Amino acid sequence: MRAHLGDQLVIESQKTGATRRDGEIVGLHHADGTPPYDVRWSDTDDVTLVFPGPDAHLHHLEHSPEAPPASSEPGTERAGVVSDSHRPDRAPNPGDIGRRVAAERERQGLTRAAVASRAAMAPEYVAYLEERPADPSLGALTRLAGAMGTSVEALRGGGIDLPPGQGQALLHPQLRSLSPDECRARLSTHGVGRVAVTTPEGPAVVPVNYEVIDDAIAFRTAPDSAPAAAVGTDIAFEVDHLDEAASQGWSVLVVGHAQHVTEPDAVRRLAEGAHTKPWAGGEREMWVSIQPQRLTGRSISPADQQ
Repeated sequence: MRAHLGDQLVIESQKTGATRRDGEIVGLHHADGTPPYDVRWSDTDDVTLVFPGPDAHLHHLEHSPEAPPASSEPGTERAGVVSDSHRPDRAPNPGDIGRRVAAERERQGLTRAAVASRAAMAPEYVAYLEERPADPSLGALTRLAGAMGTSVEALRGGGIDLPPGQGQALLHPQLRSLSPDECRARLSTHGVGRVAVTTPEGPAVVPVNYEVIDDAIAFRTAPDSAPAAAVGTDIAFEVDHLDEAASQGWSVLVVGHAQHVTEPDAVRRLAEGAHTKPWAGGEREMWVSIQPQRLTGRSISPADQQ
């Protein structure tokens, strides 16, 4: 079996002969087109490493003579040459692994070609990983980790149970204030934020699912919960995002008066317009609204990034 990039791999049912699964070959691991292949499955859009069995066959597509060869060195194994020329509708949208690969490579001042050479991969495959939501094999991740002196766990985002912000700081960070419009854009329409309130047991900071309605912050809670103690007081609401892979992030702080929303039509609009149910579960039908009196934010990014 010899394939080209863009060919269709079809897996048939051995009993009926009908197509059981099919996908596009987006990566070659050998210059002569022999298996294994990286296949983007049509039913899930996932990319996986495939060693075709006897129930598999290829549908070859017409290939332009100008198409680049899988390797500039015939007979030499080059892992994962990838082309997205057959999917012009796909805008670059790197996955988490690709972003971590790119961030580590850039932090070390390495080019894609240098990483590819160290990892025995084609530069096109490194570019594909950094720009697309790919699912590289364990072998590919192991070679990439070795090429950059890091670990597979780090590239996969290991340490999810650890507090955020333990990554390495930027060499040349830029700390700047966000404008009100930038703050509103980062608040977006919903997400998870934190409210800081004073309770009978003392100060508390509690995460809540929130909505943004007409510039006001609204969240659901239970009447006997800590966030409910915010009603009738001035409180702080904070939302942030940390990009561990790139060692950058932002935070937005809202200060305002909290009110219990009781008007039936307003409650109904909030309930109908809610994007998610509270992650904590349970009966949380008490809506609290915060009308911003002060809106501020800051971001940390590389000094050369505008």
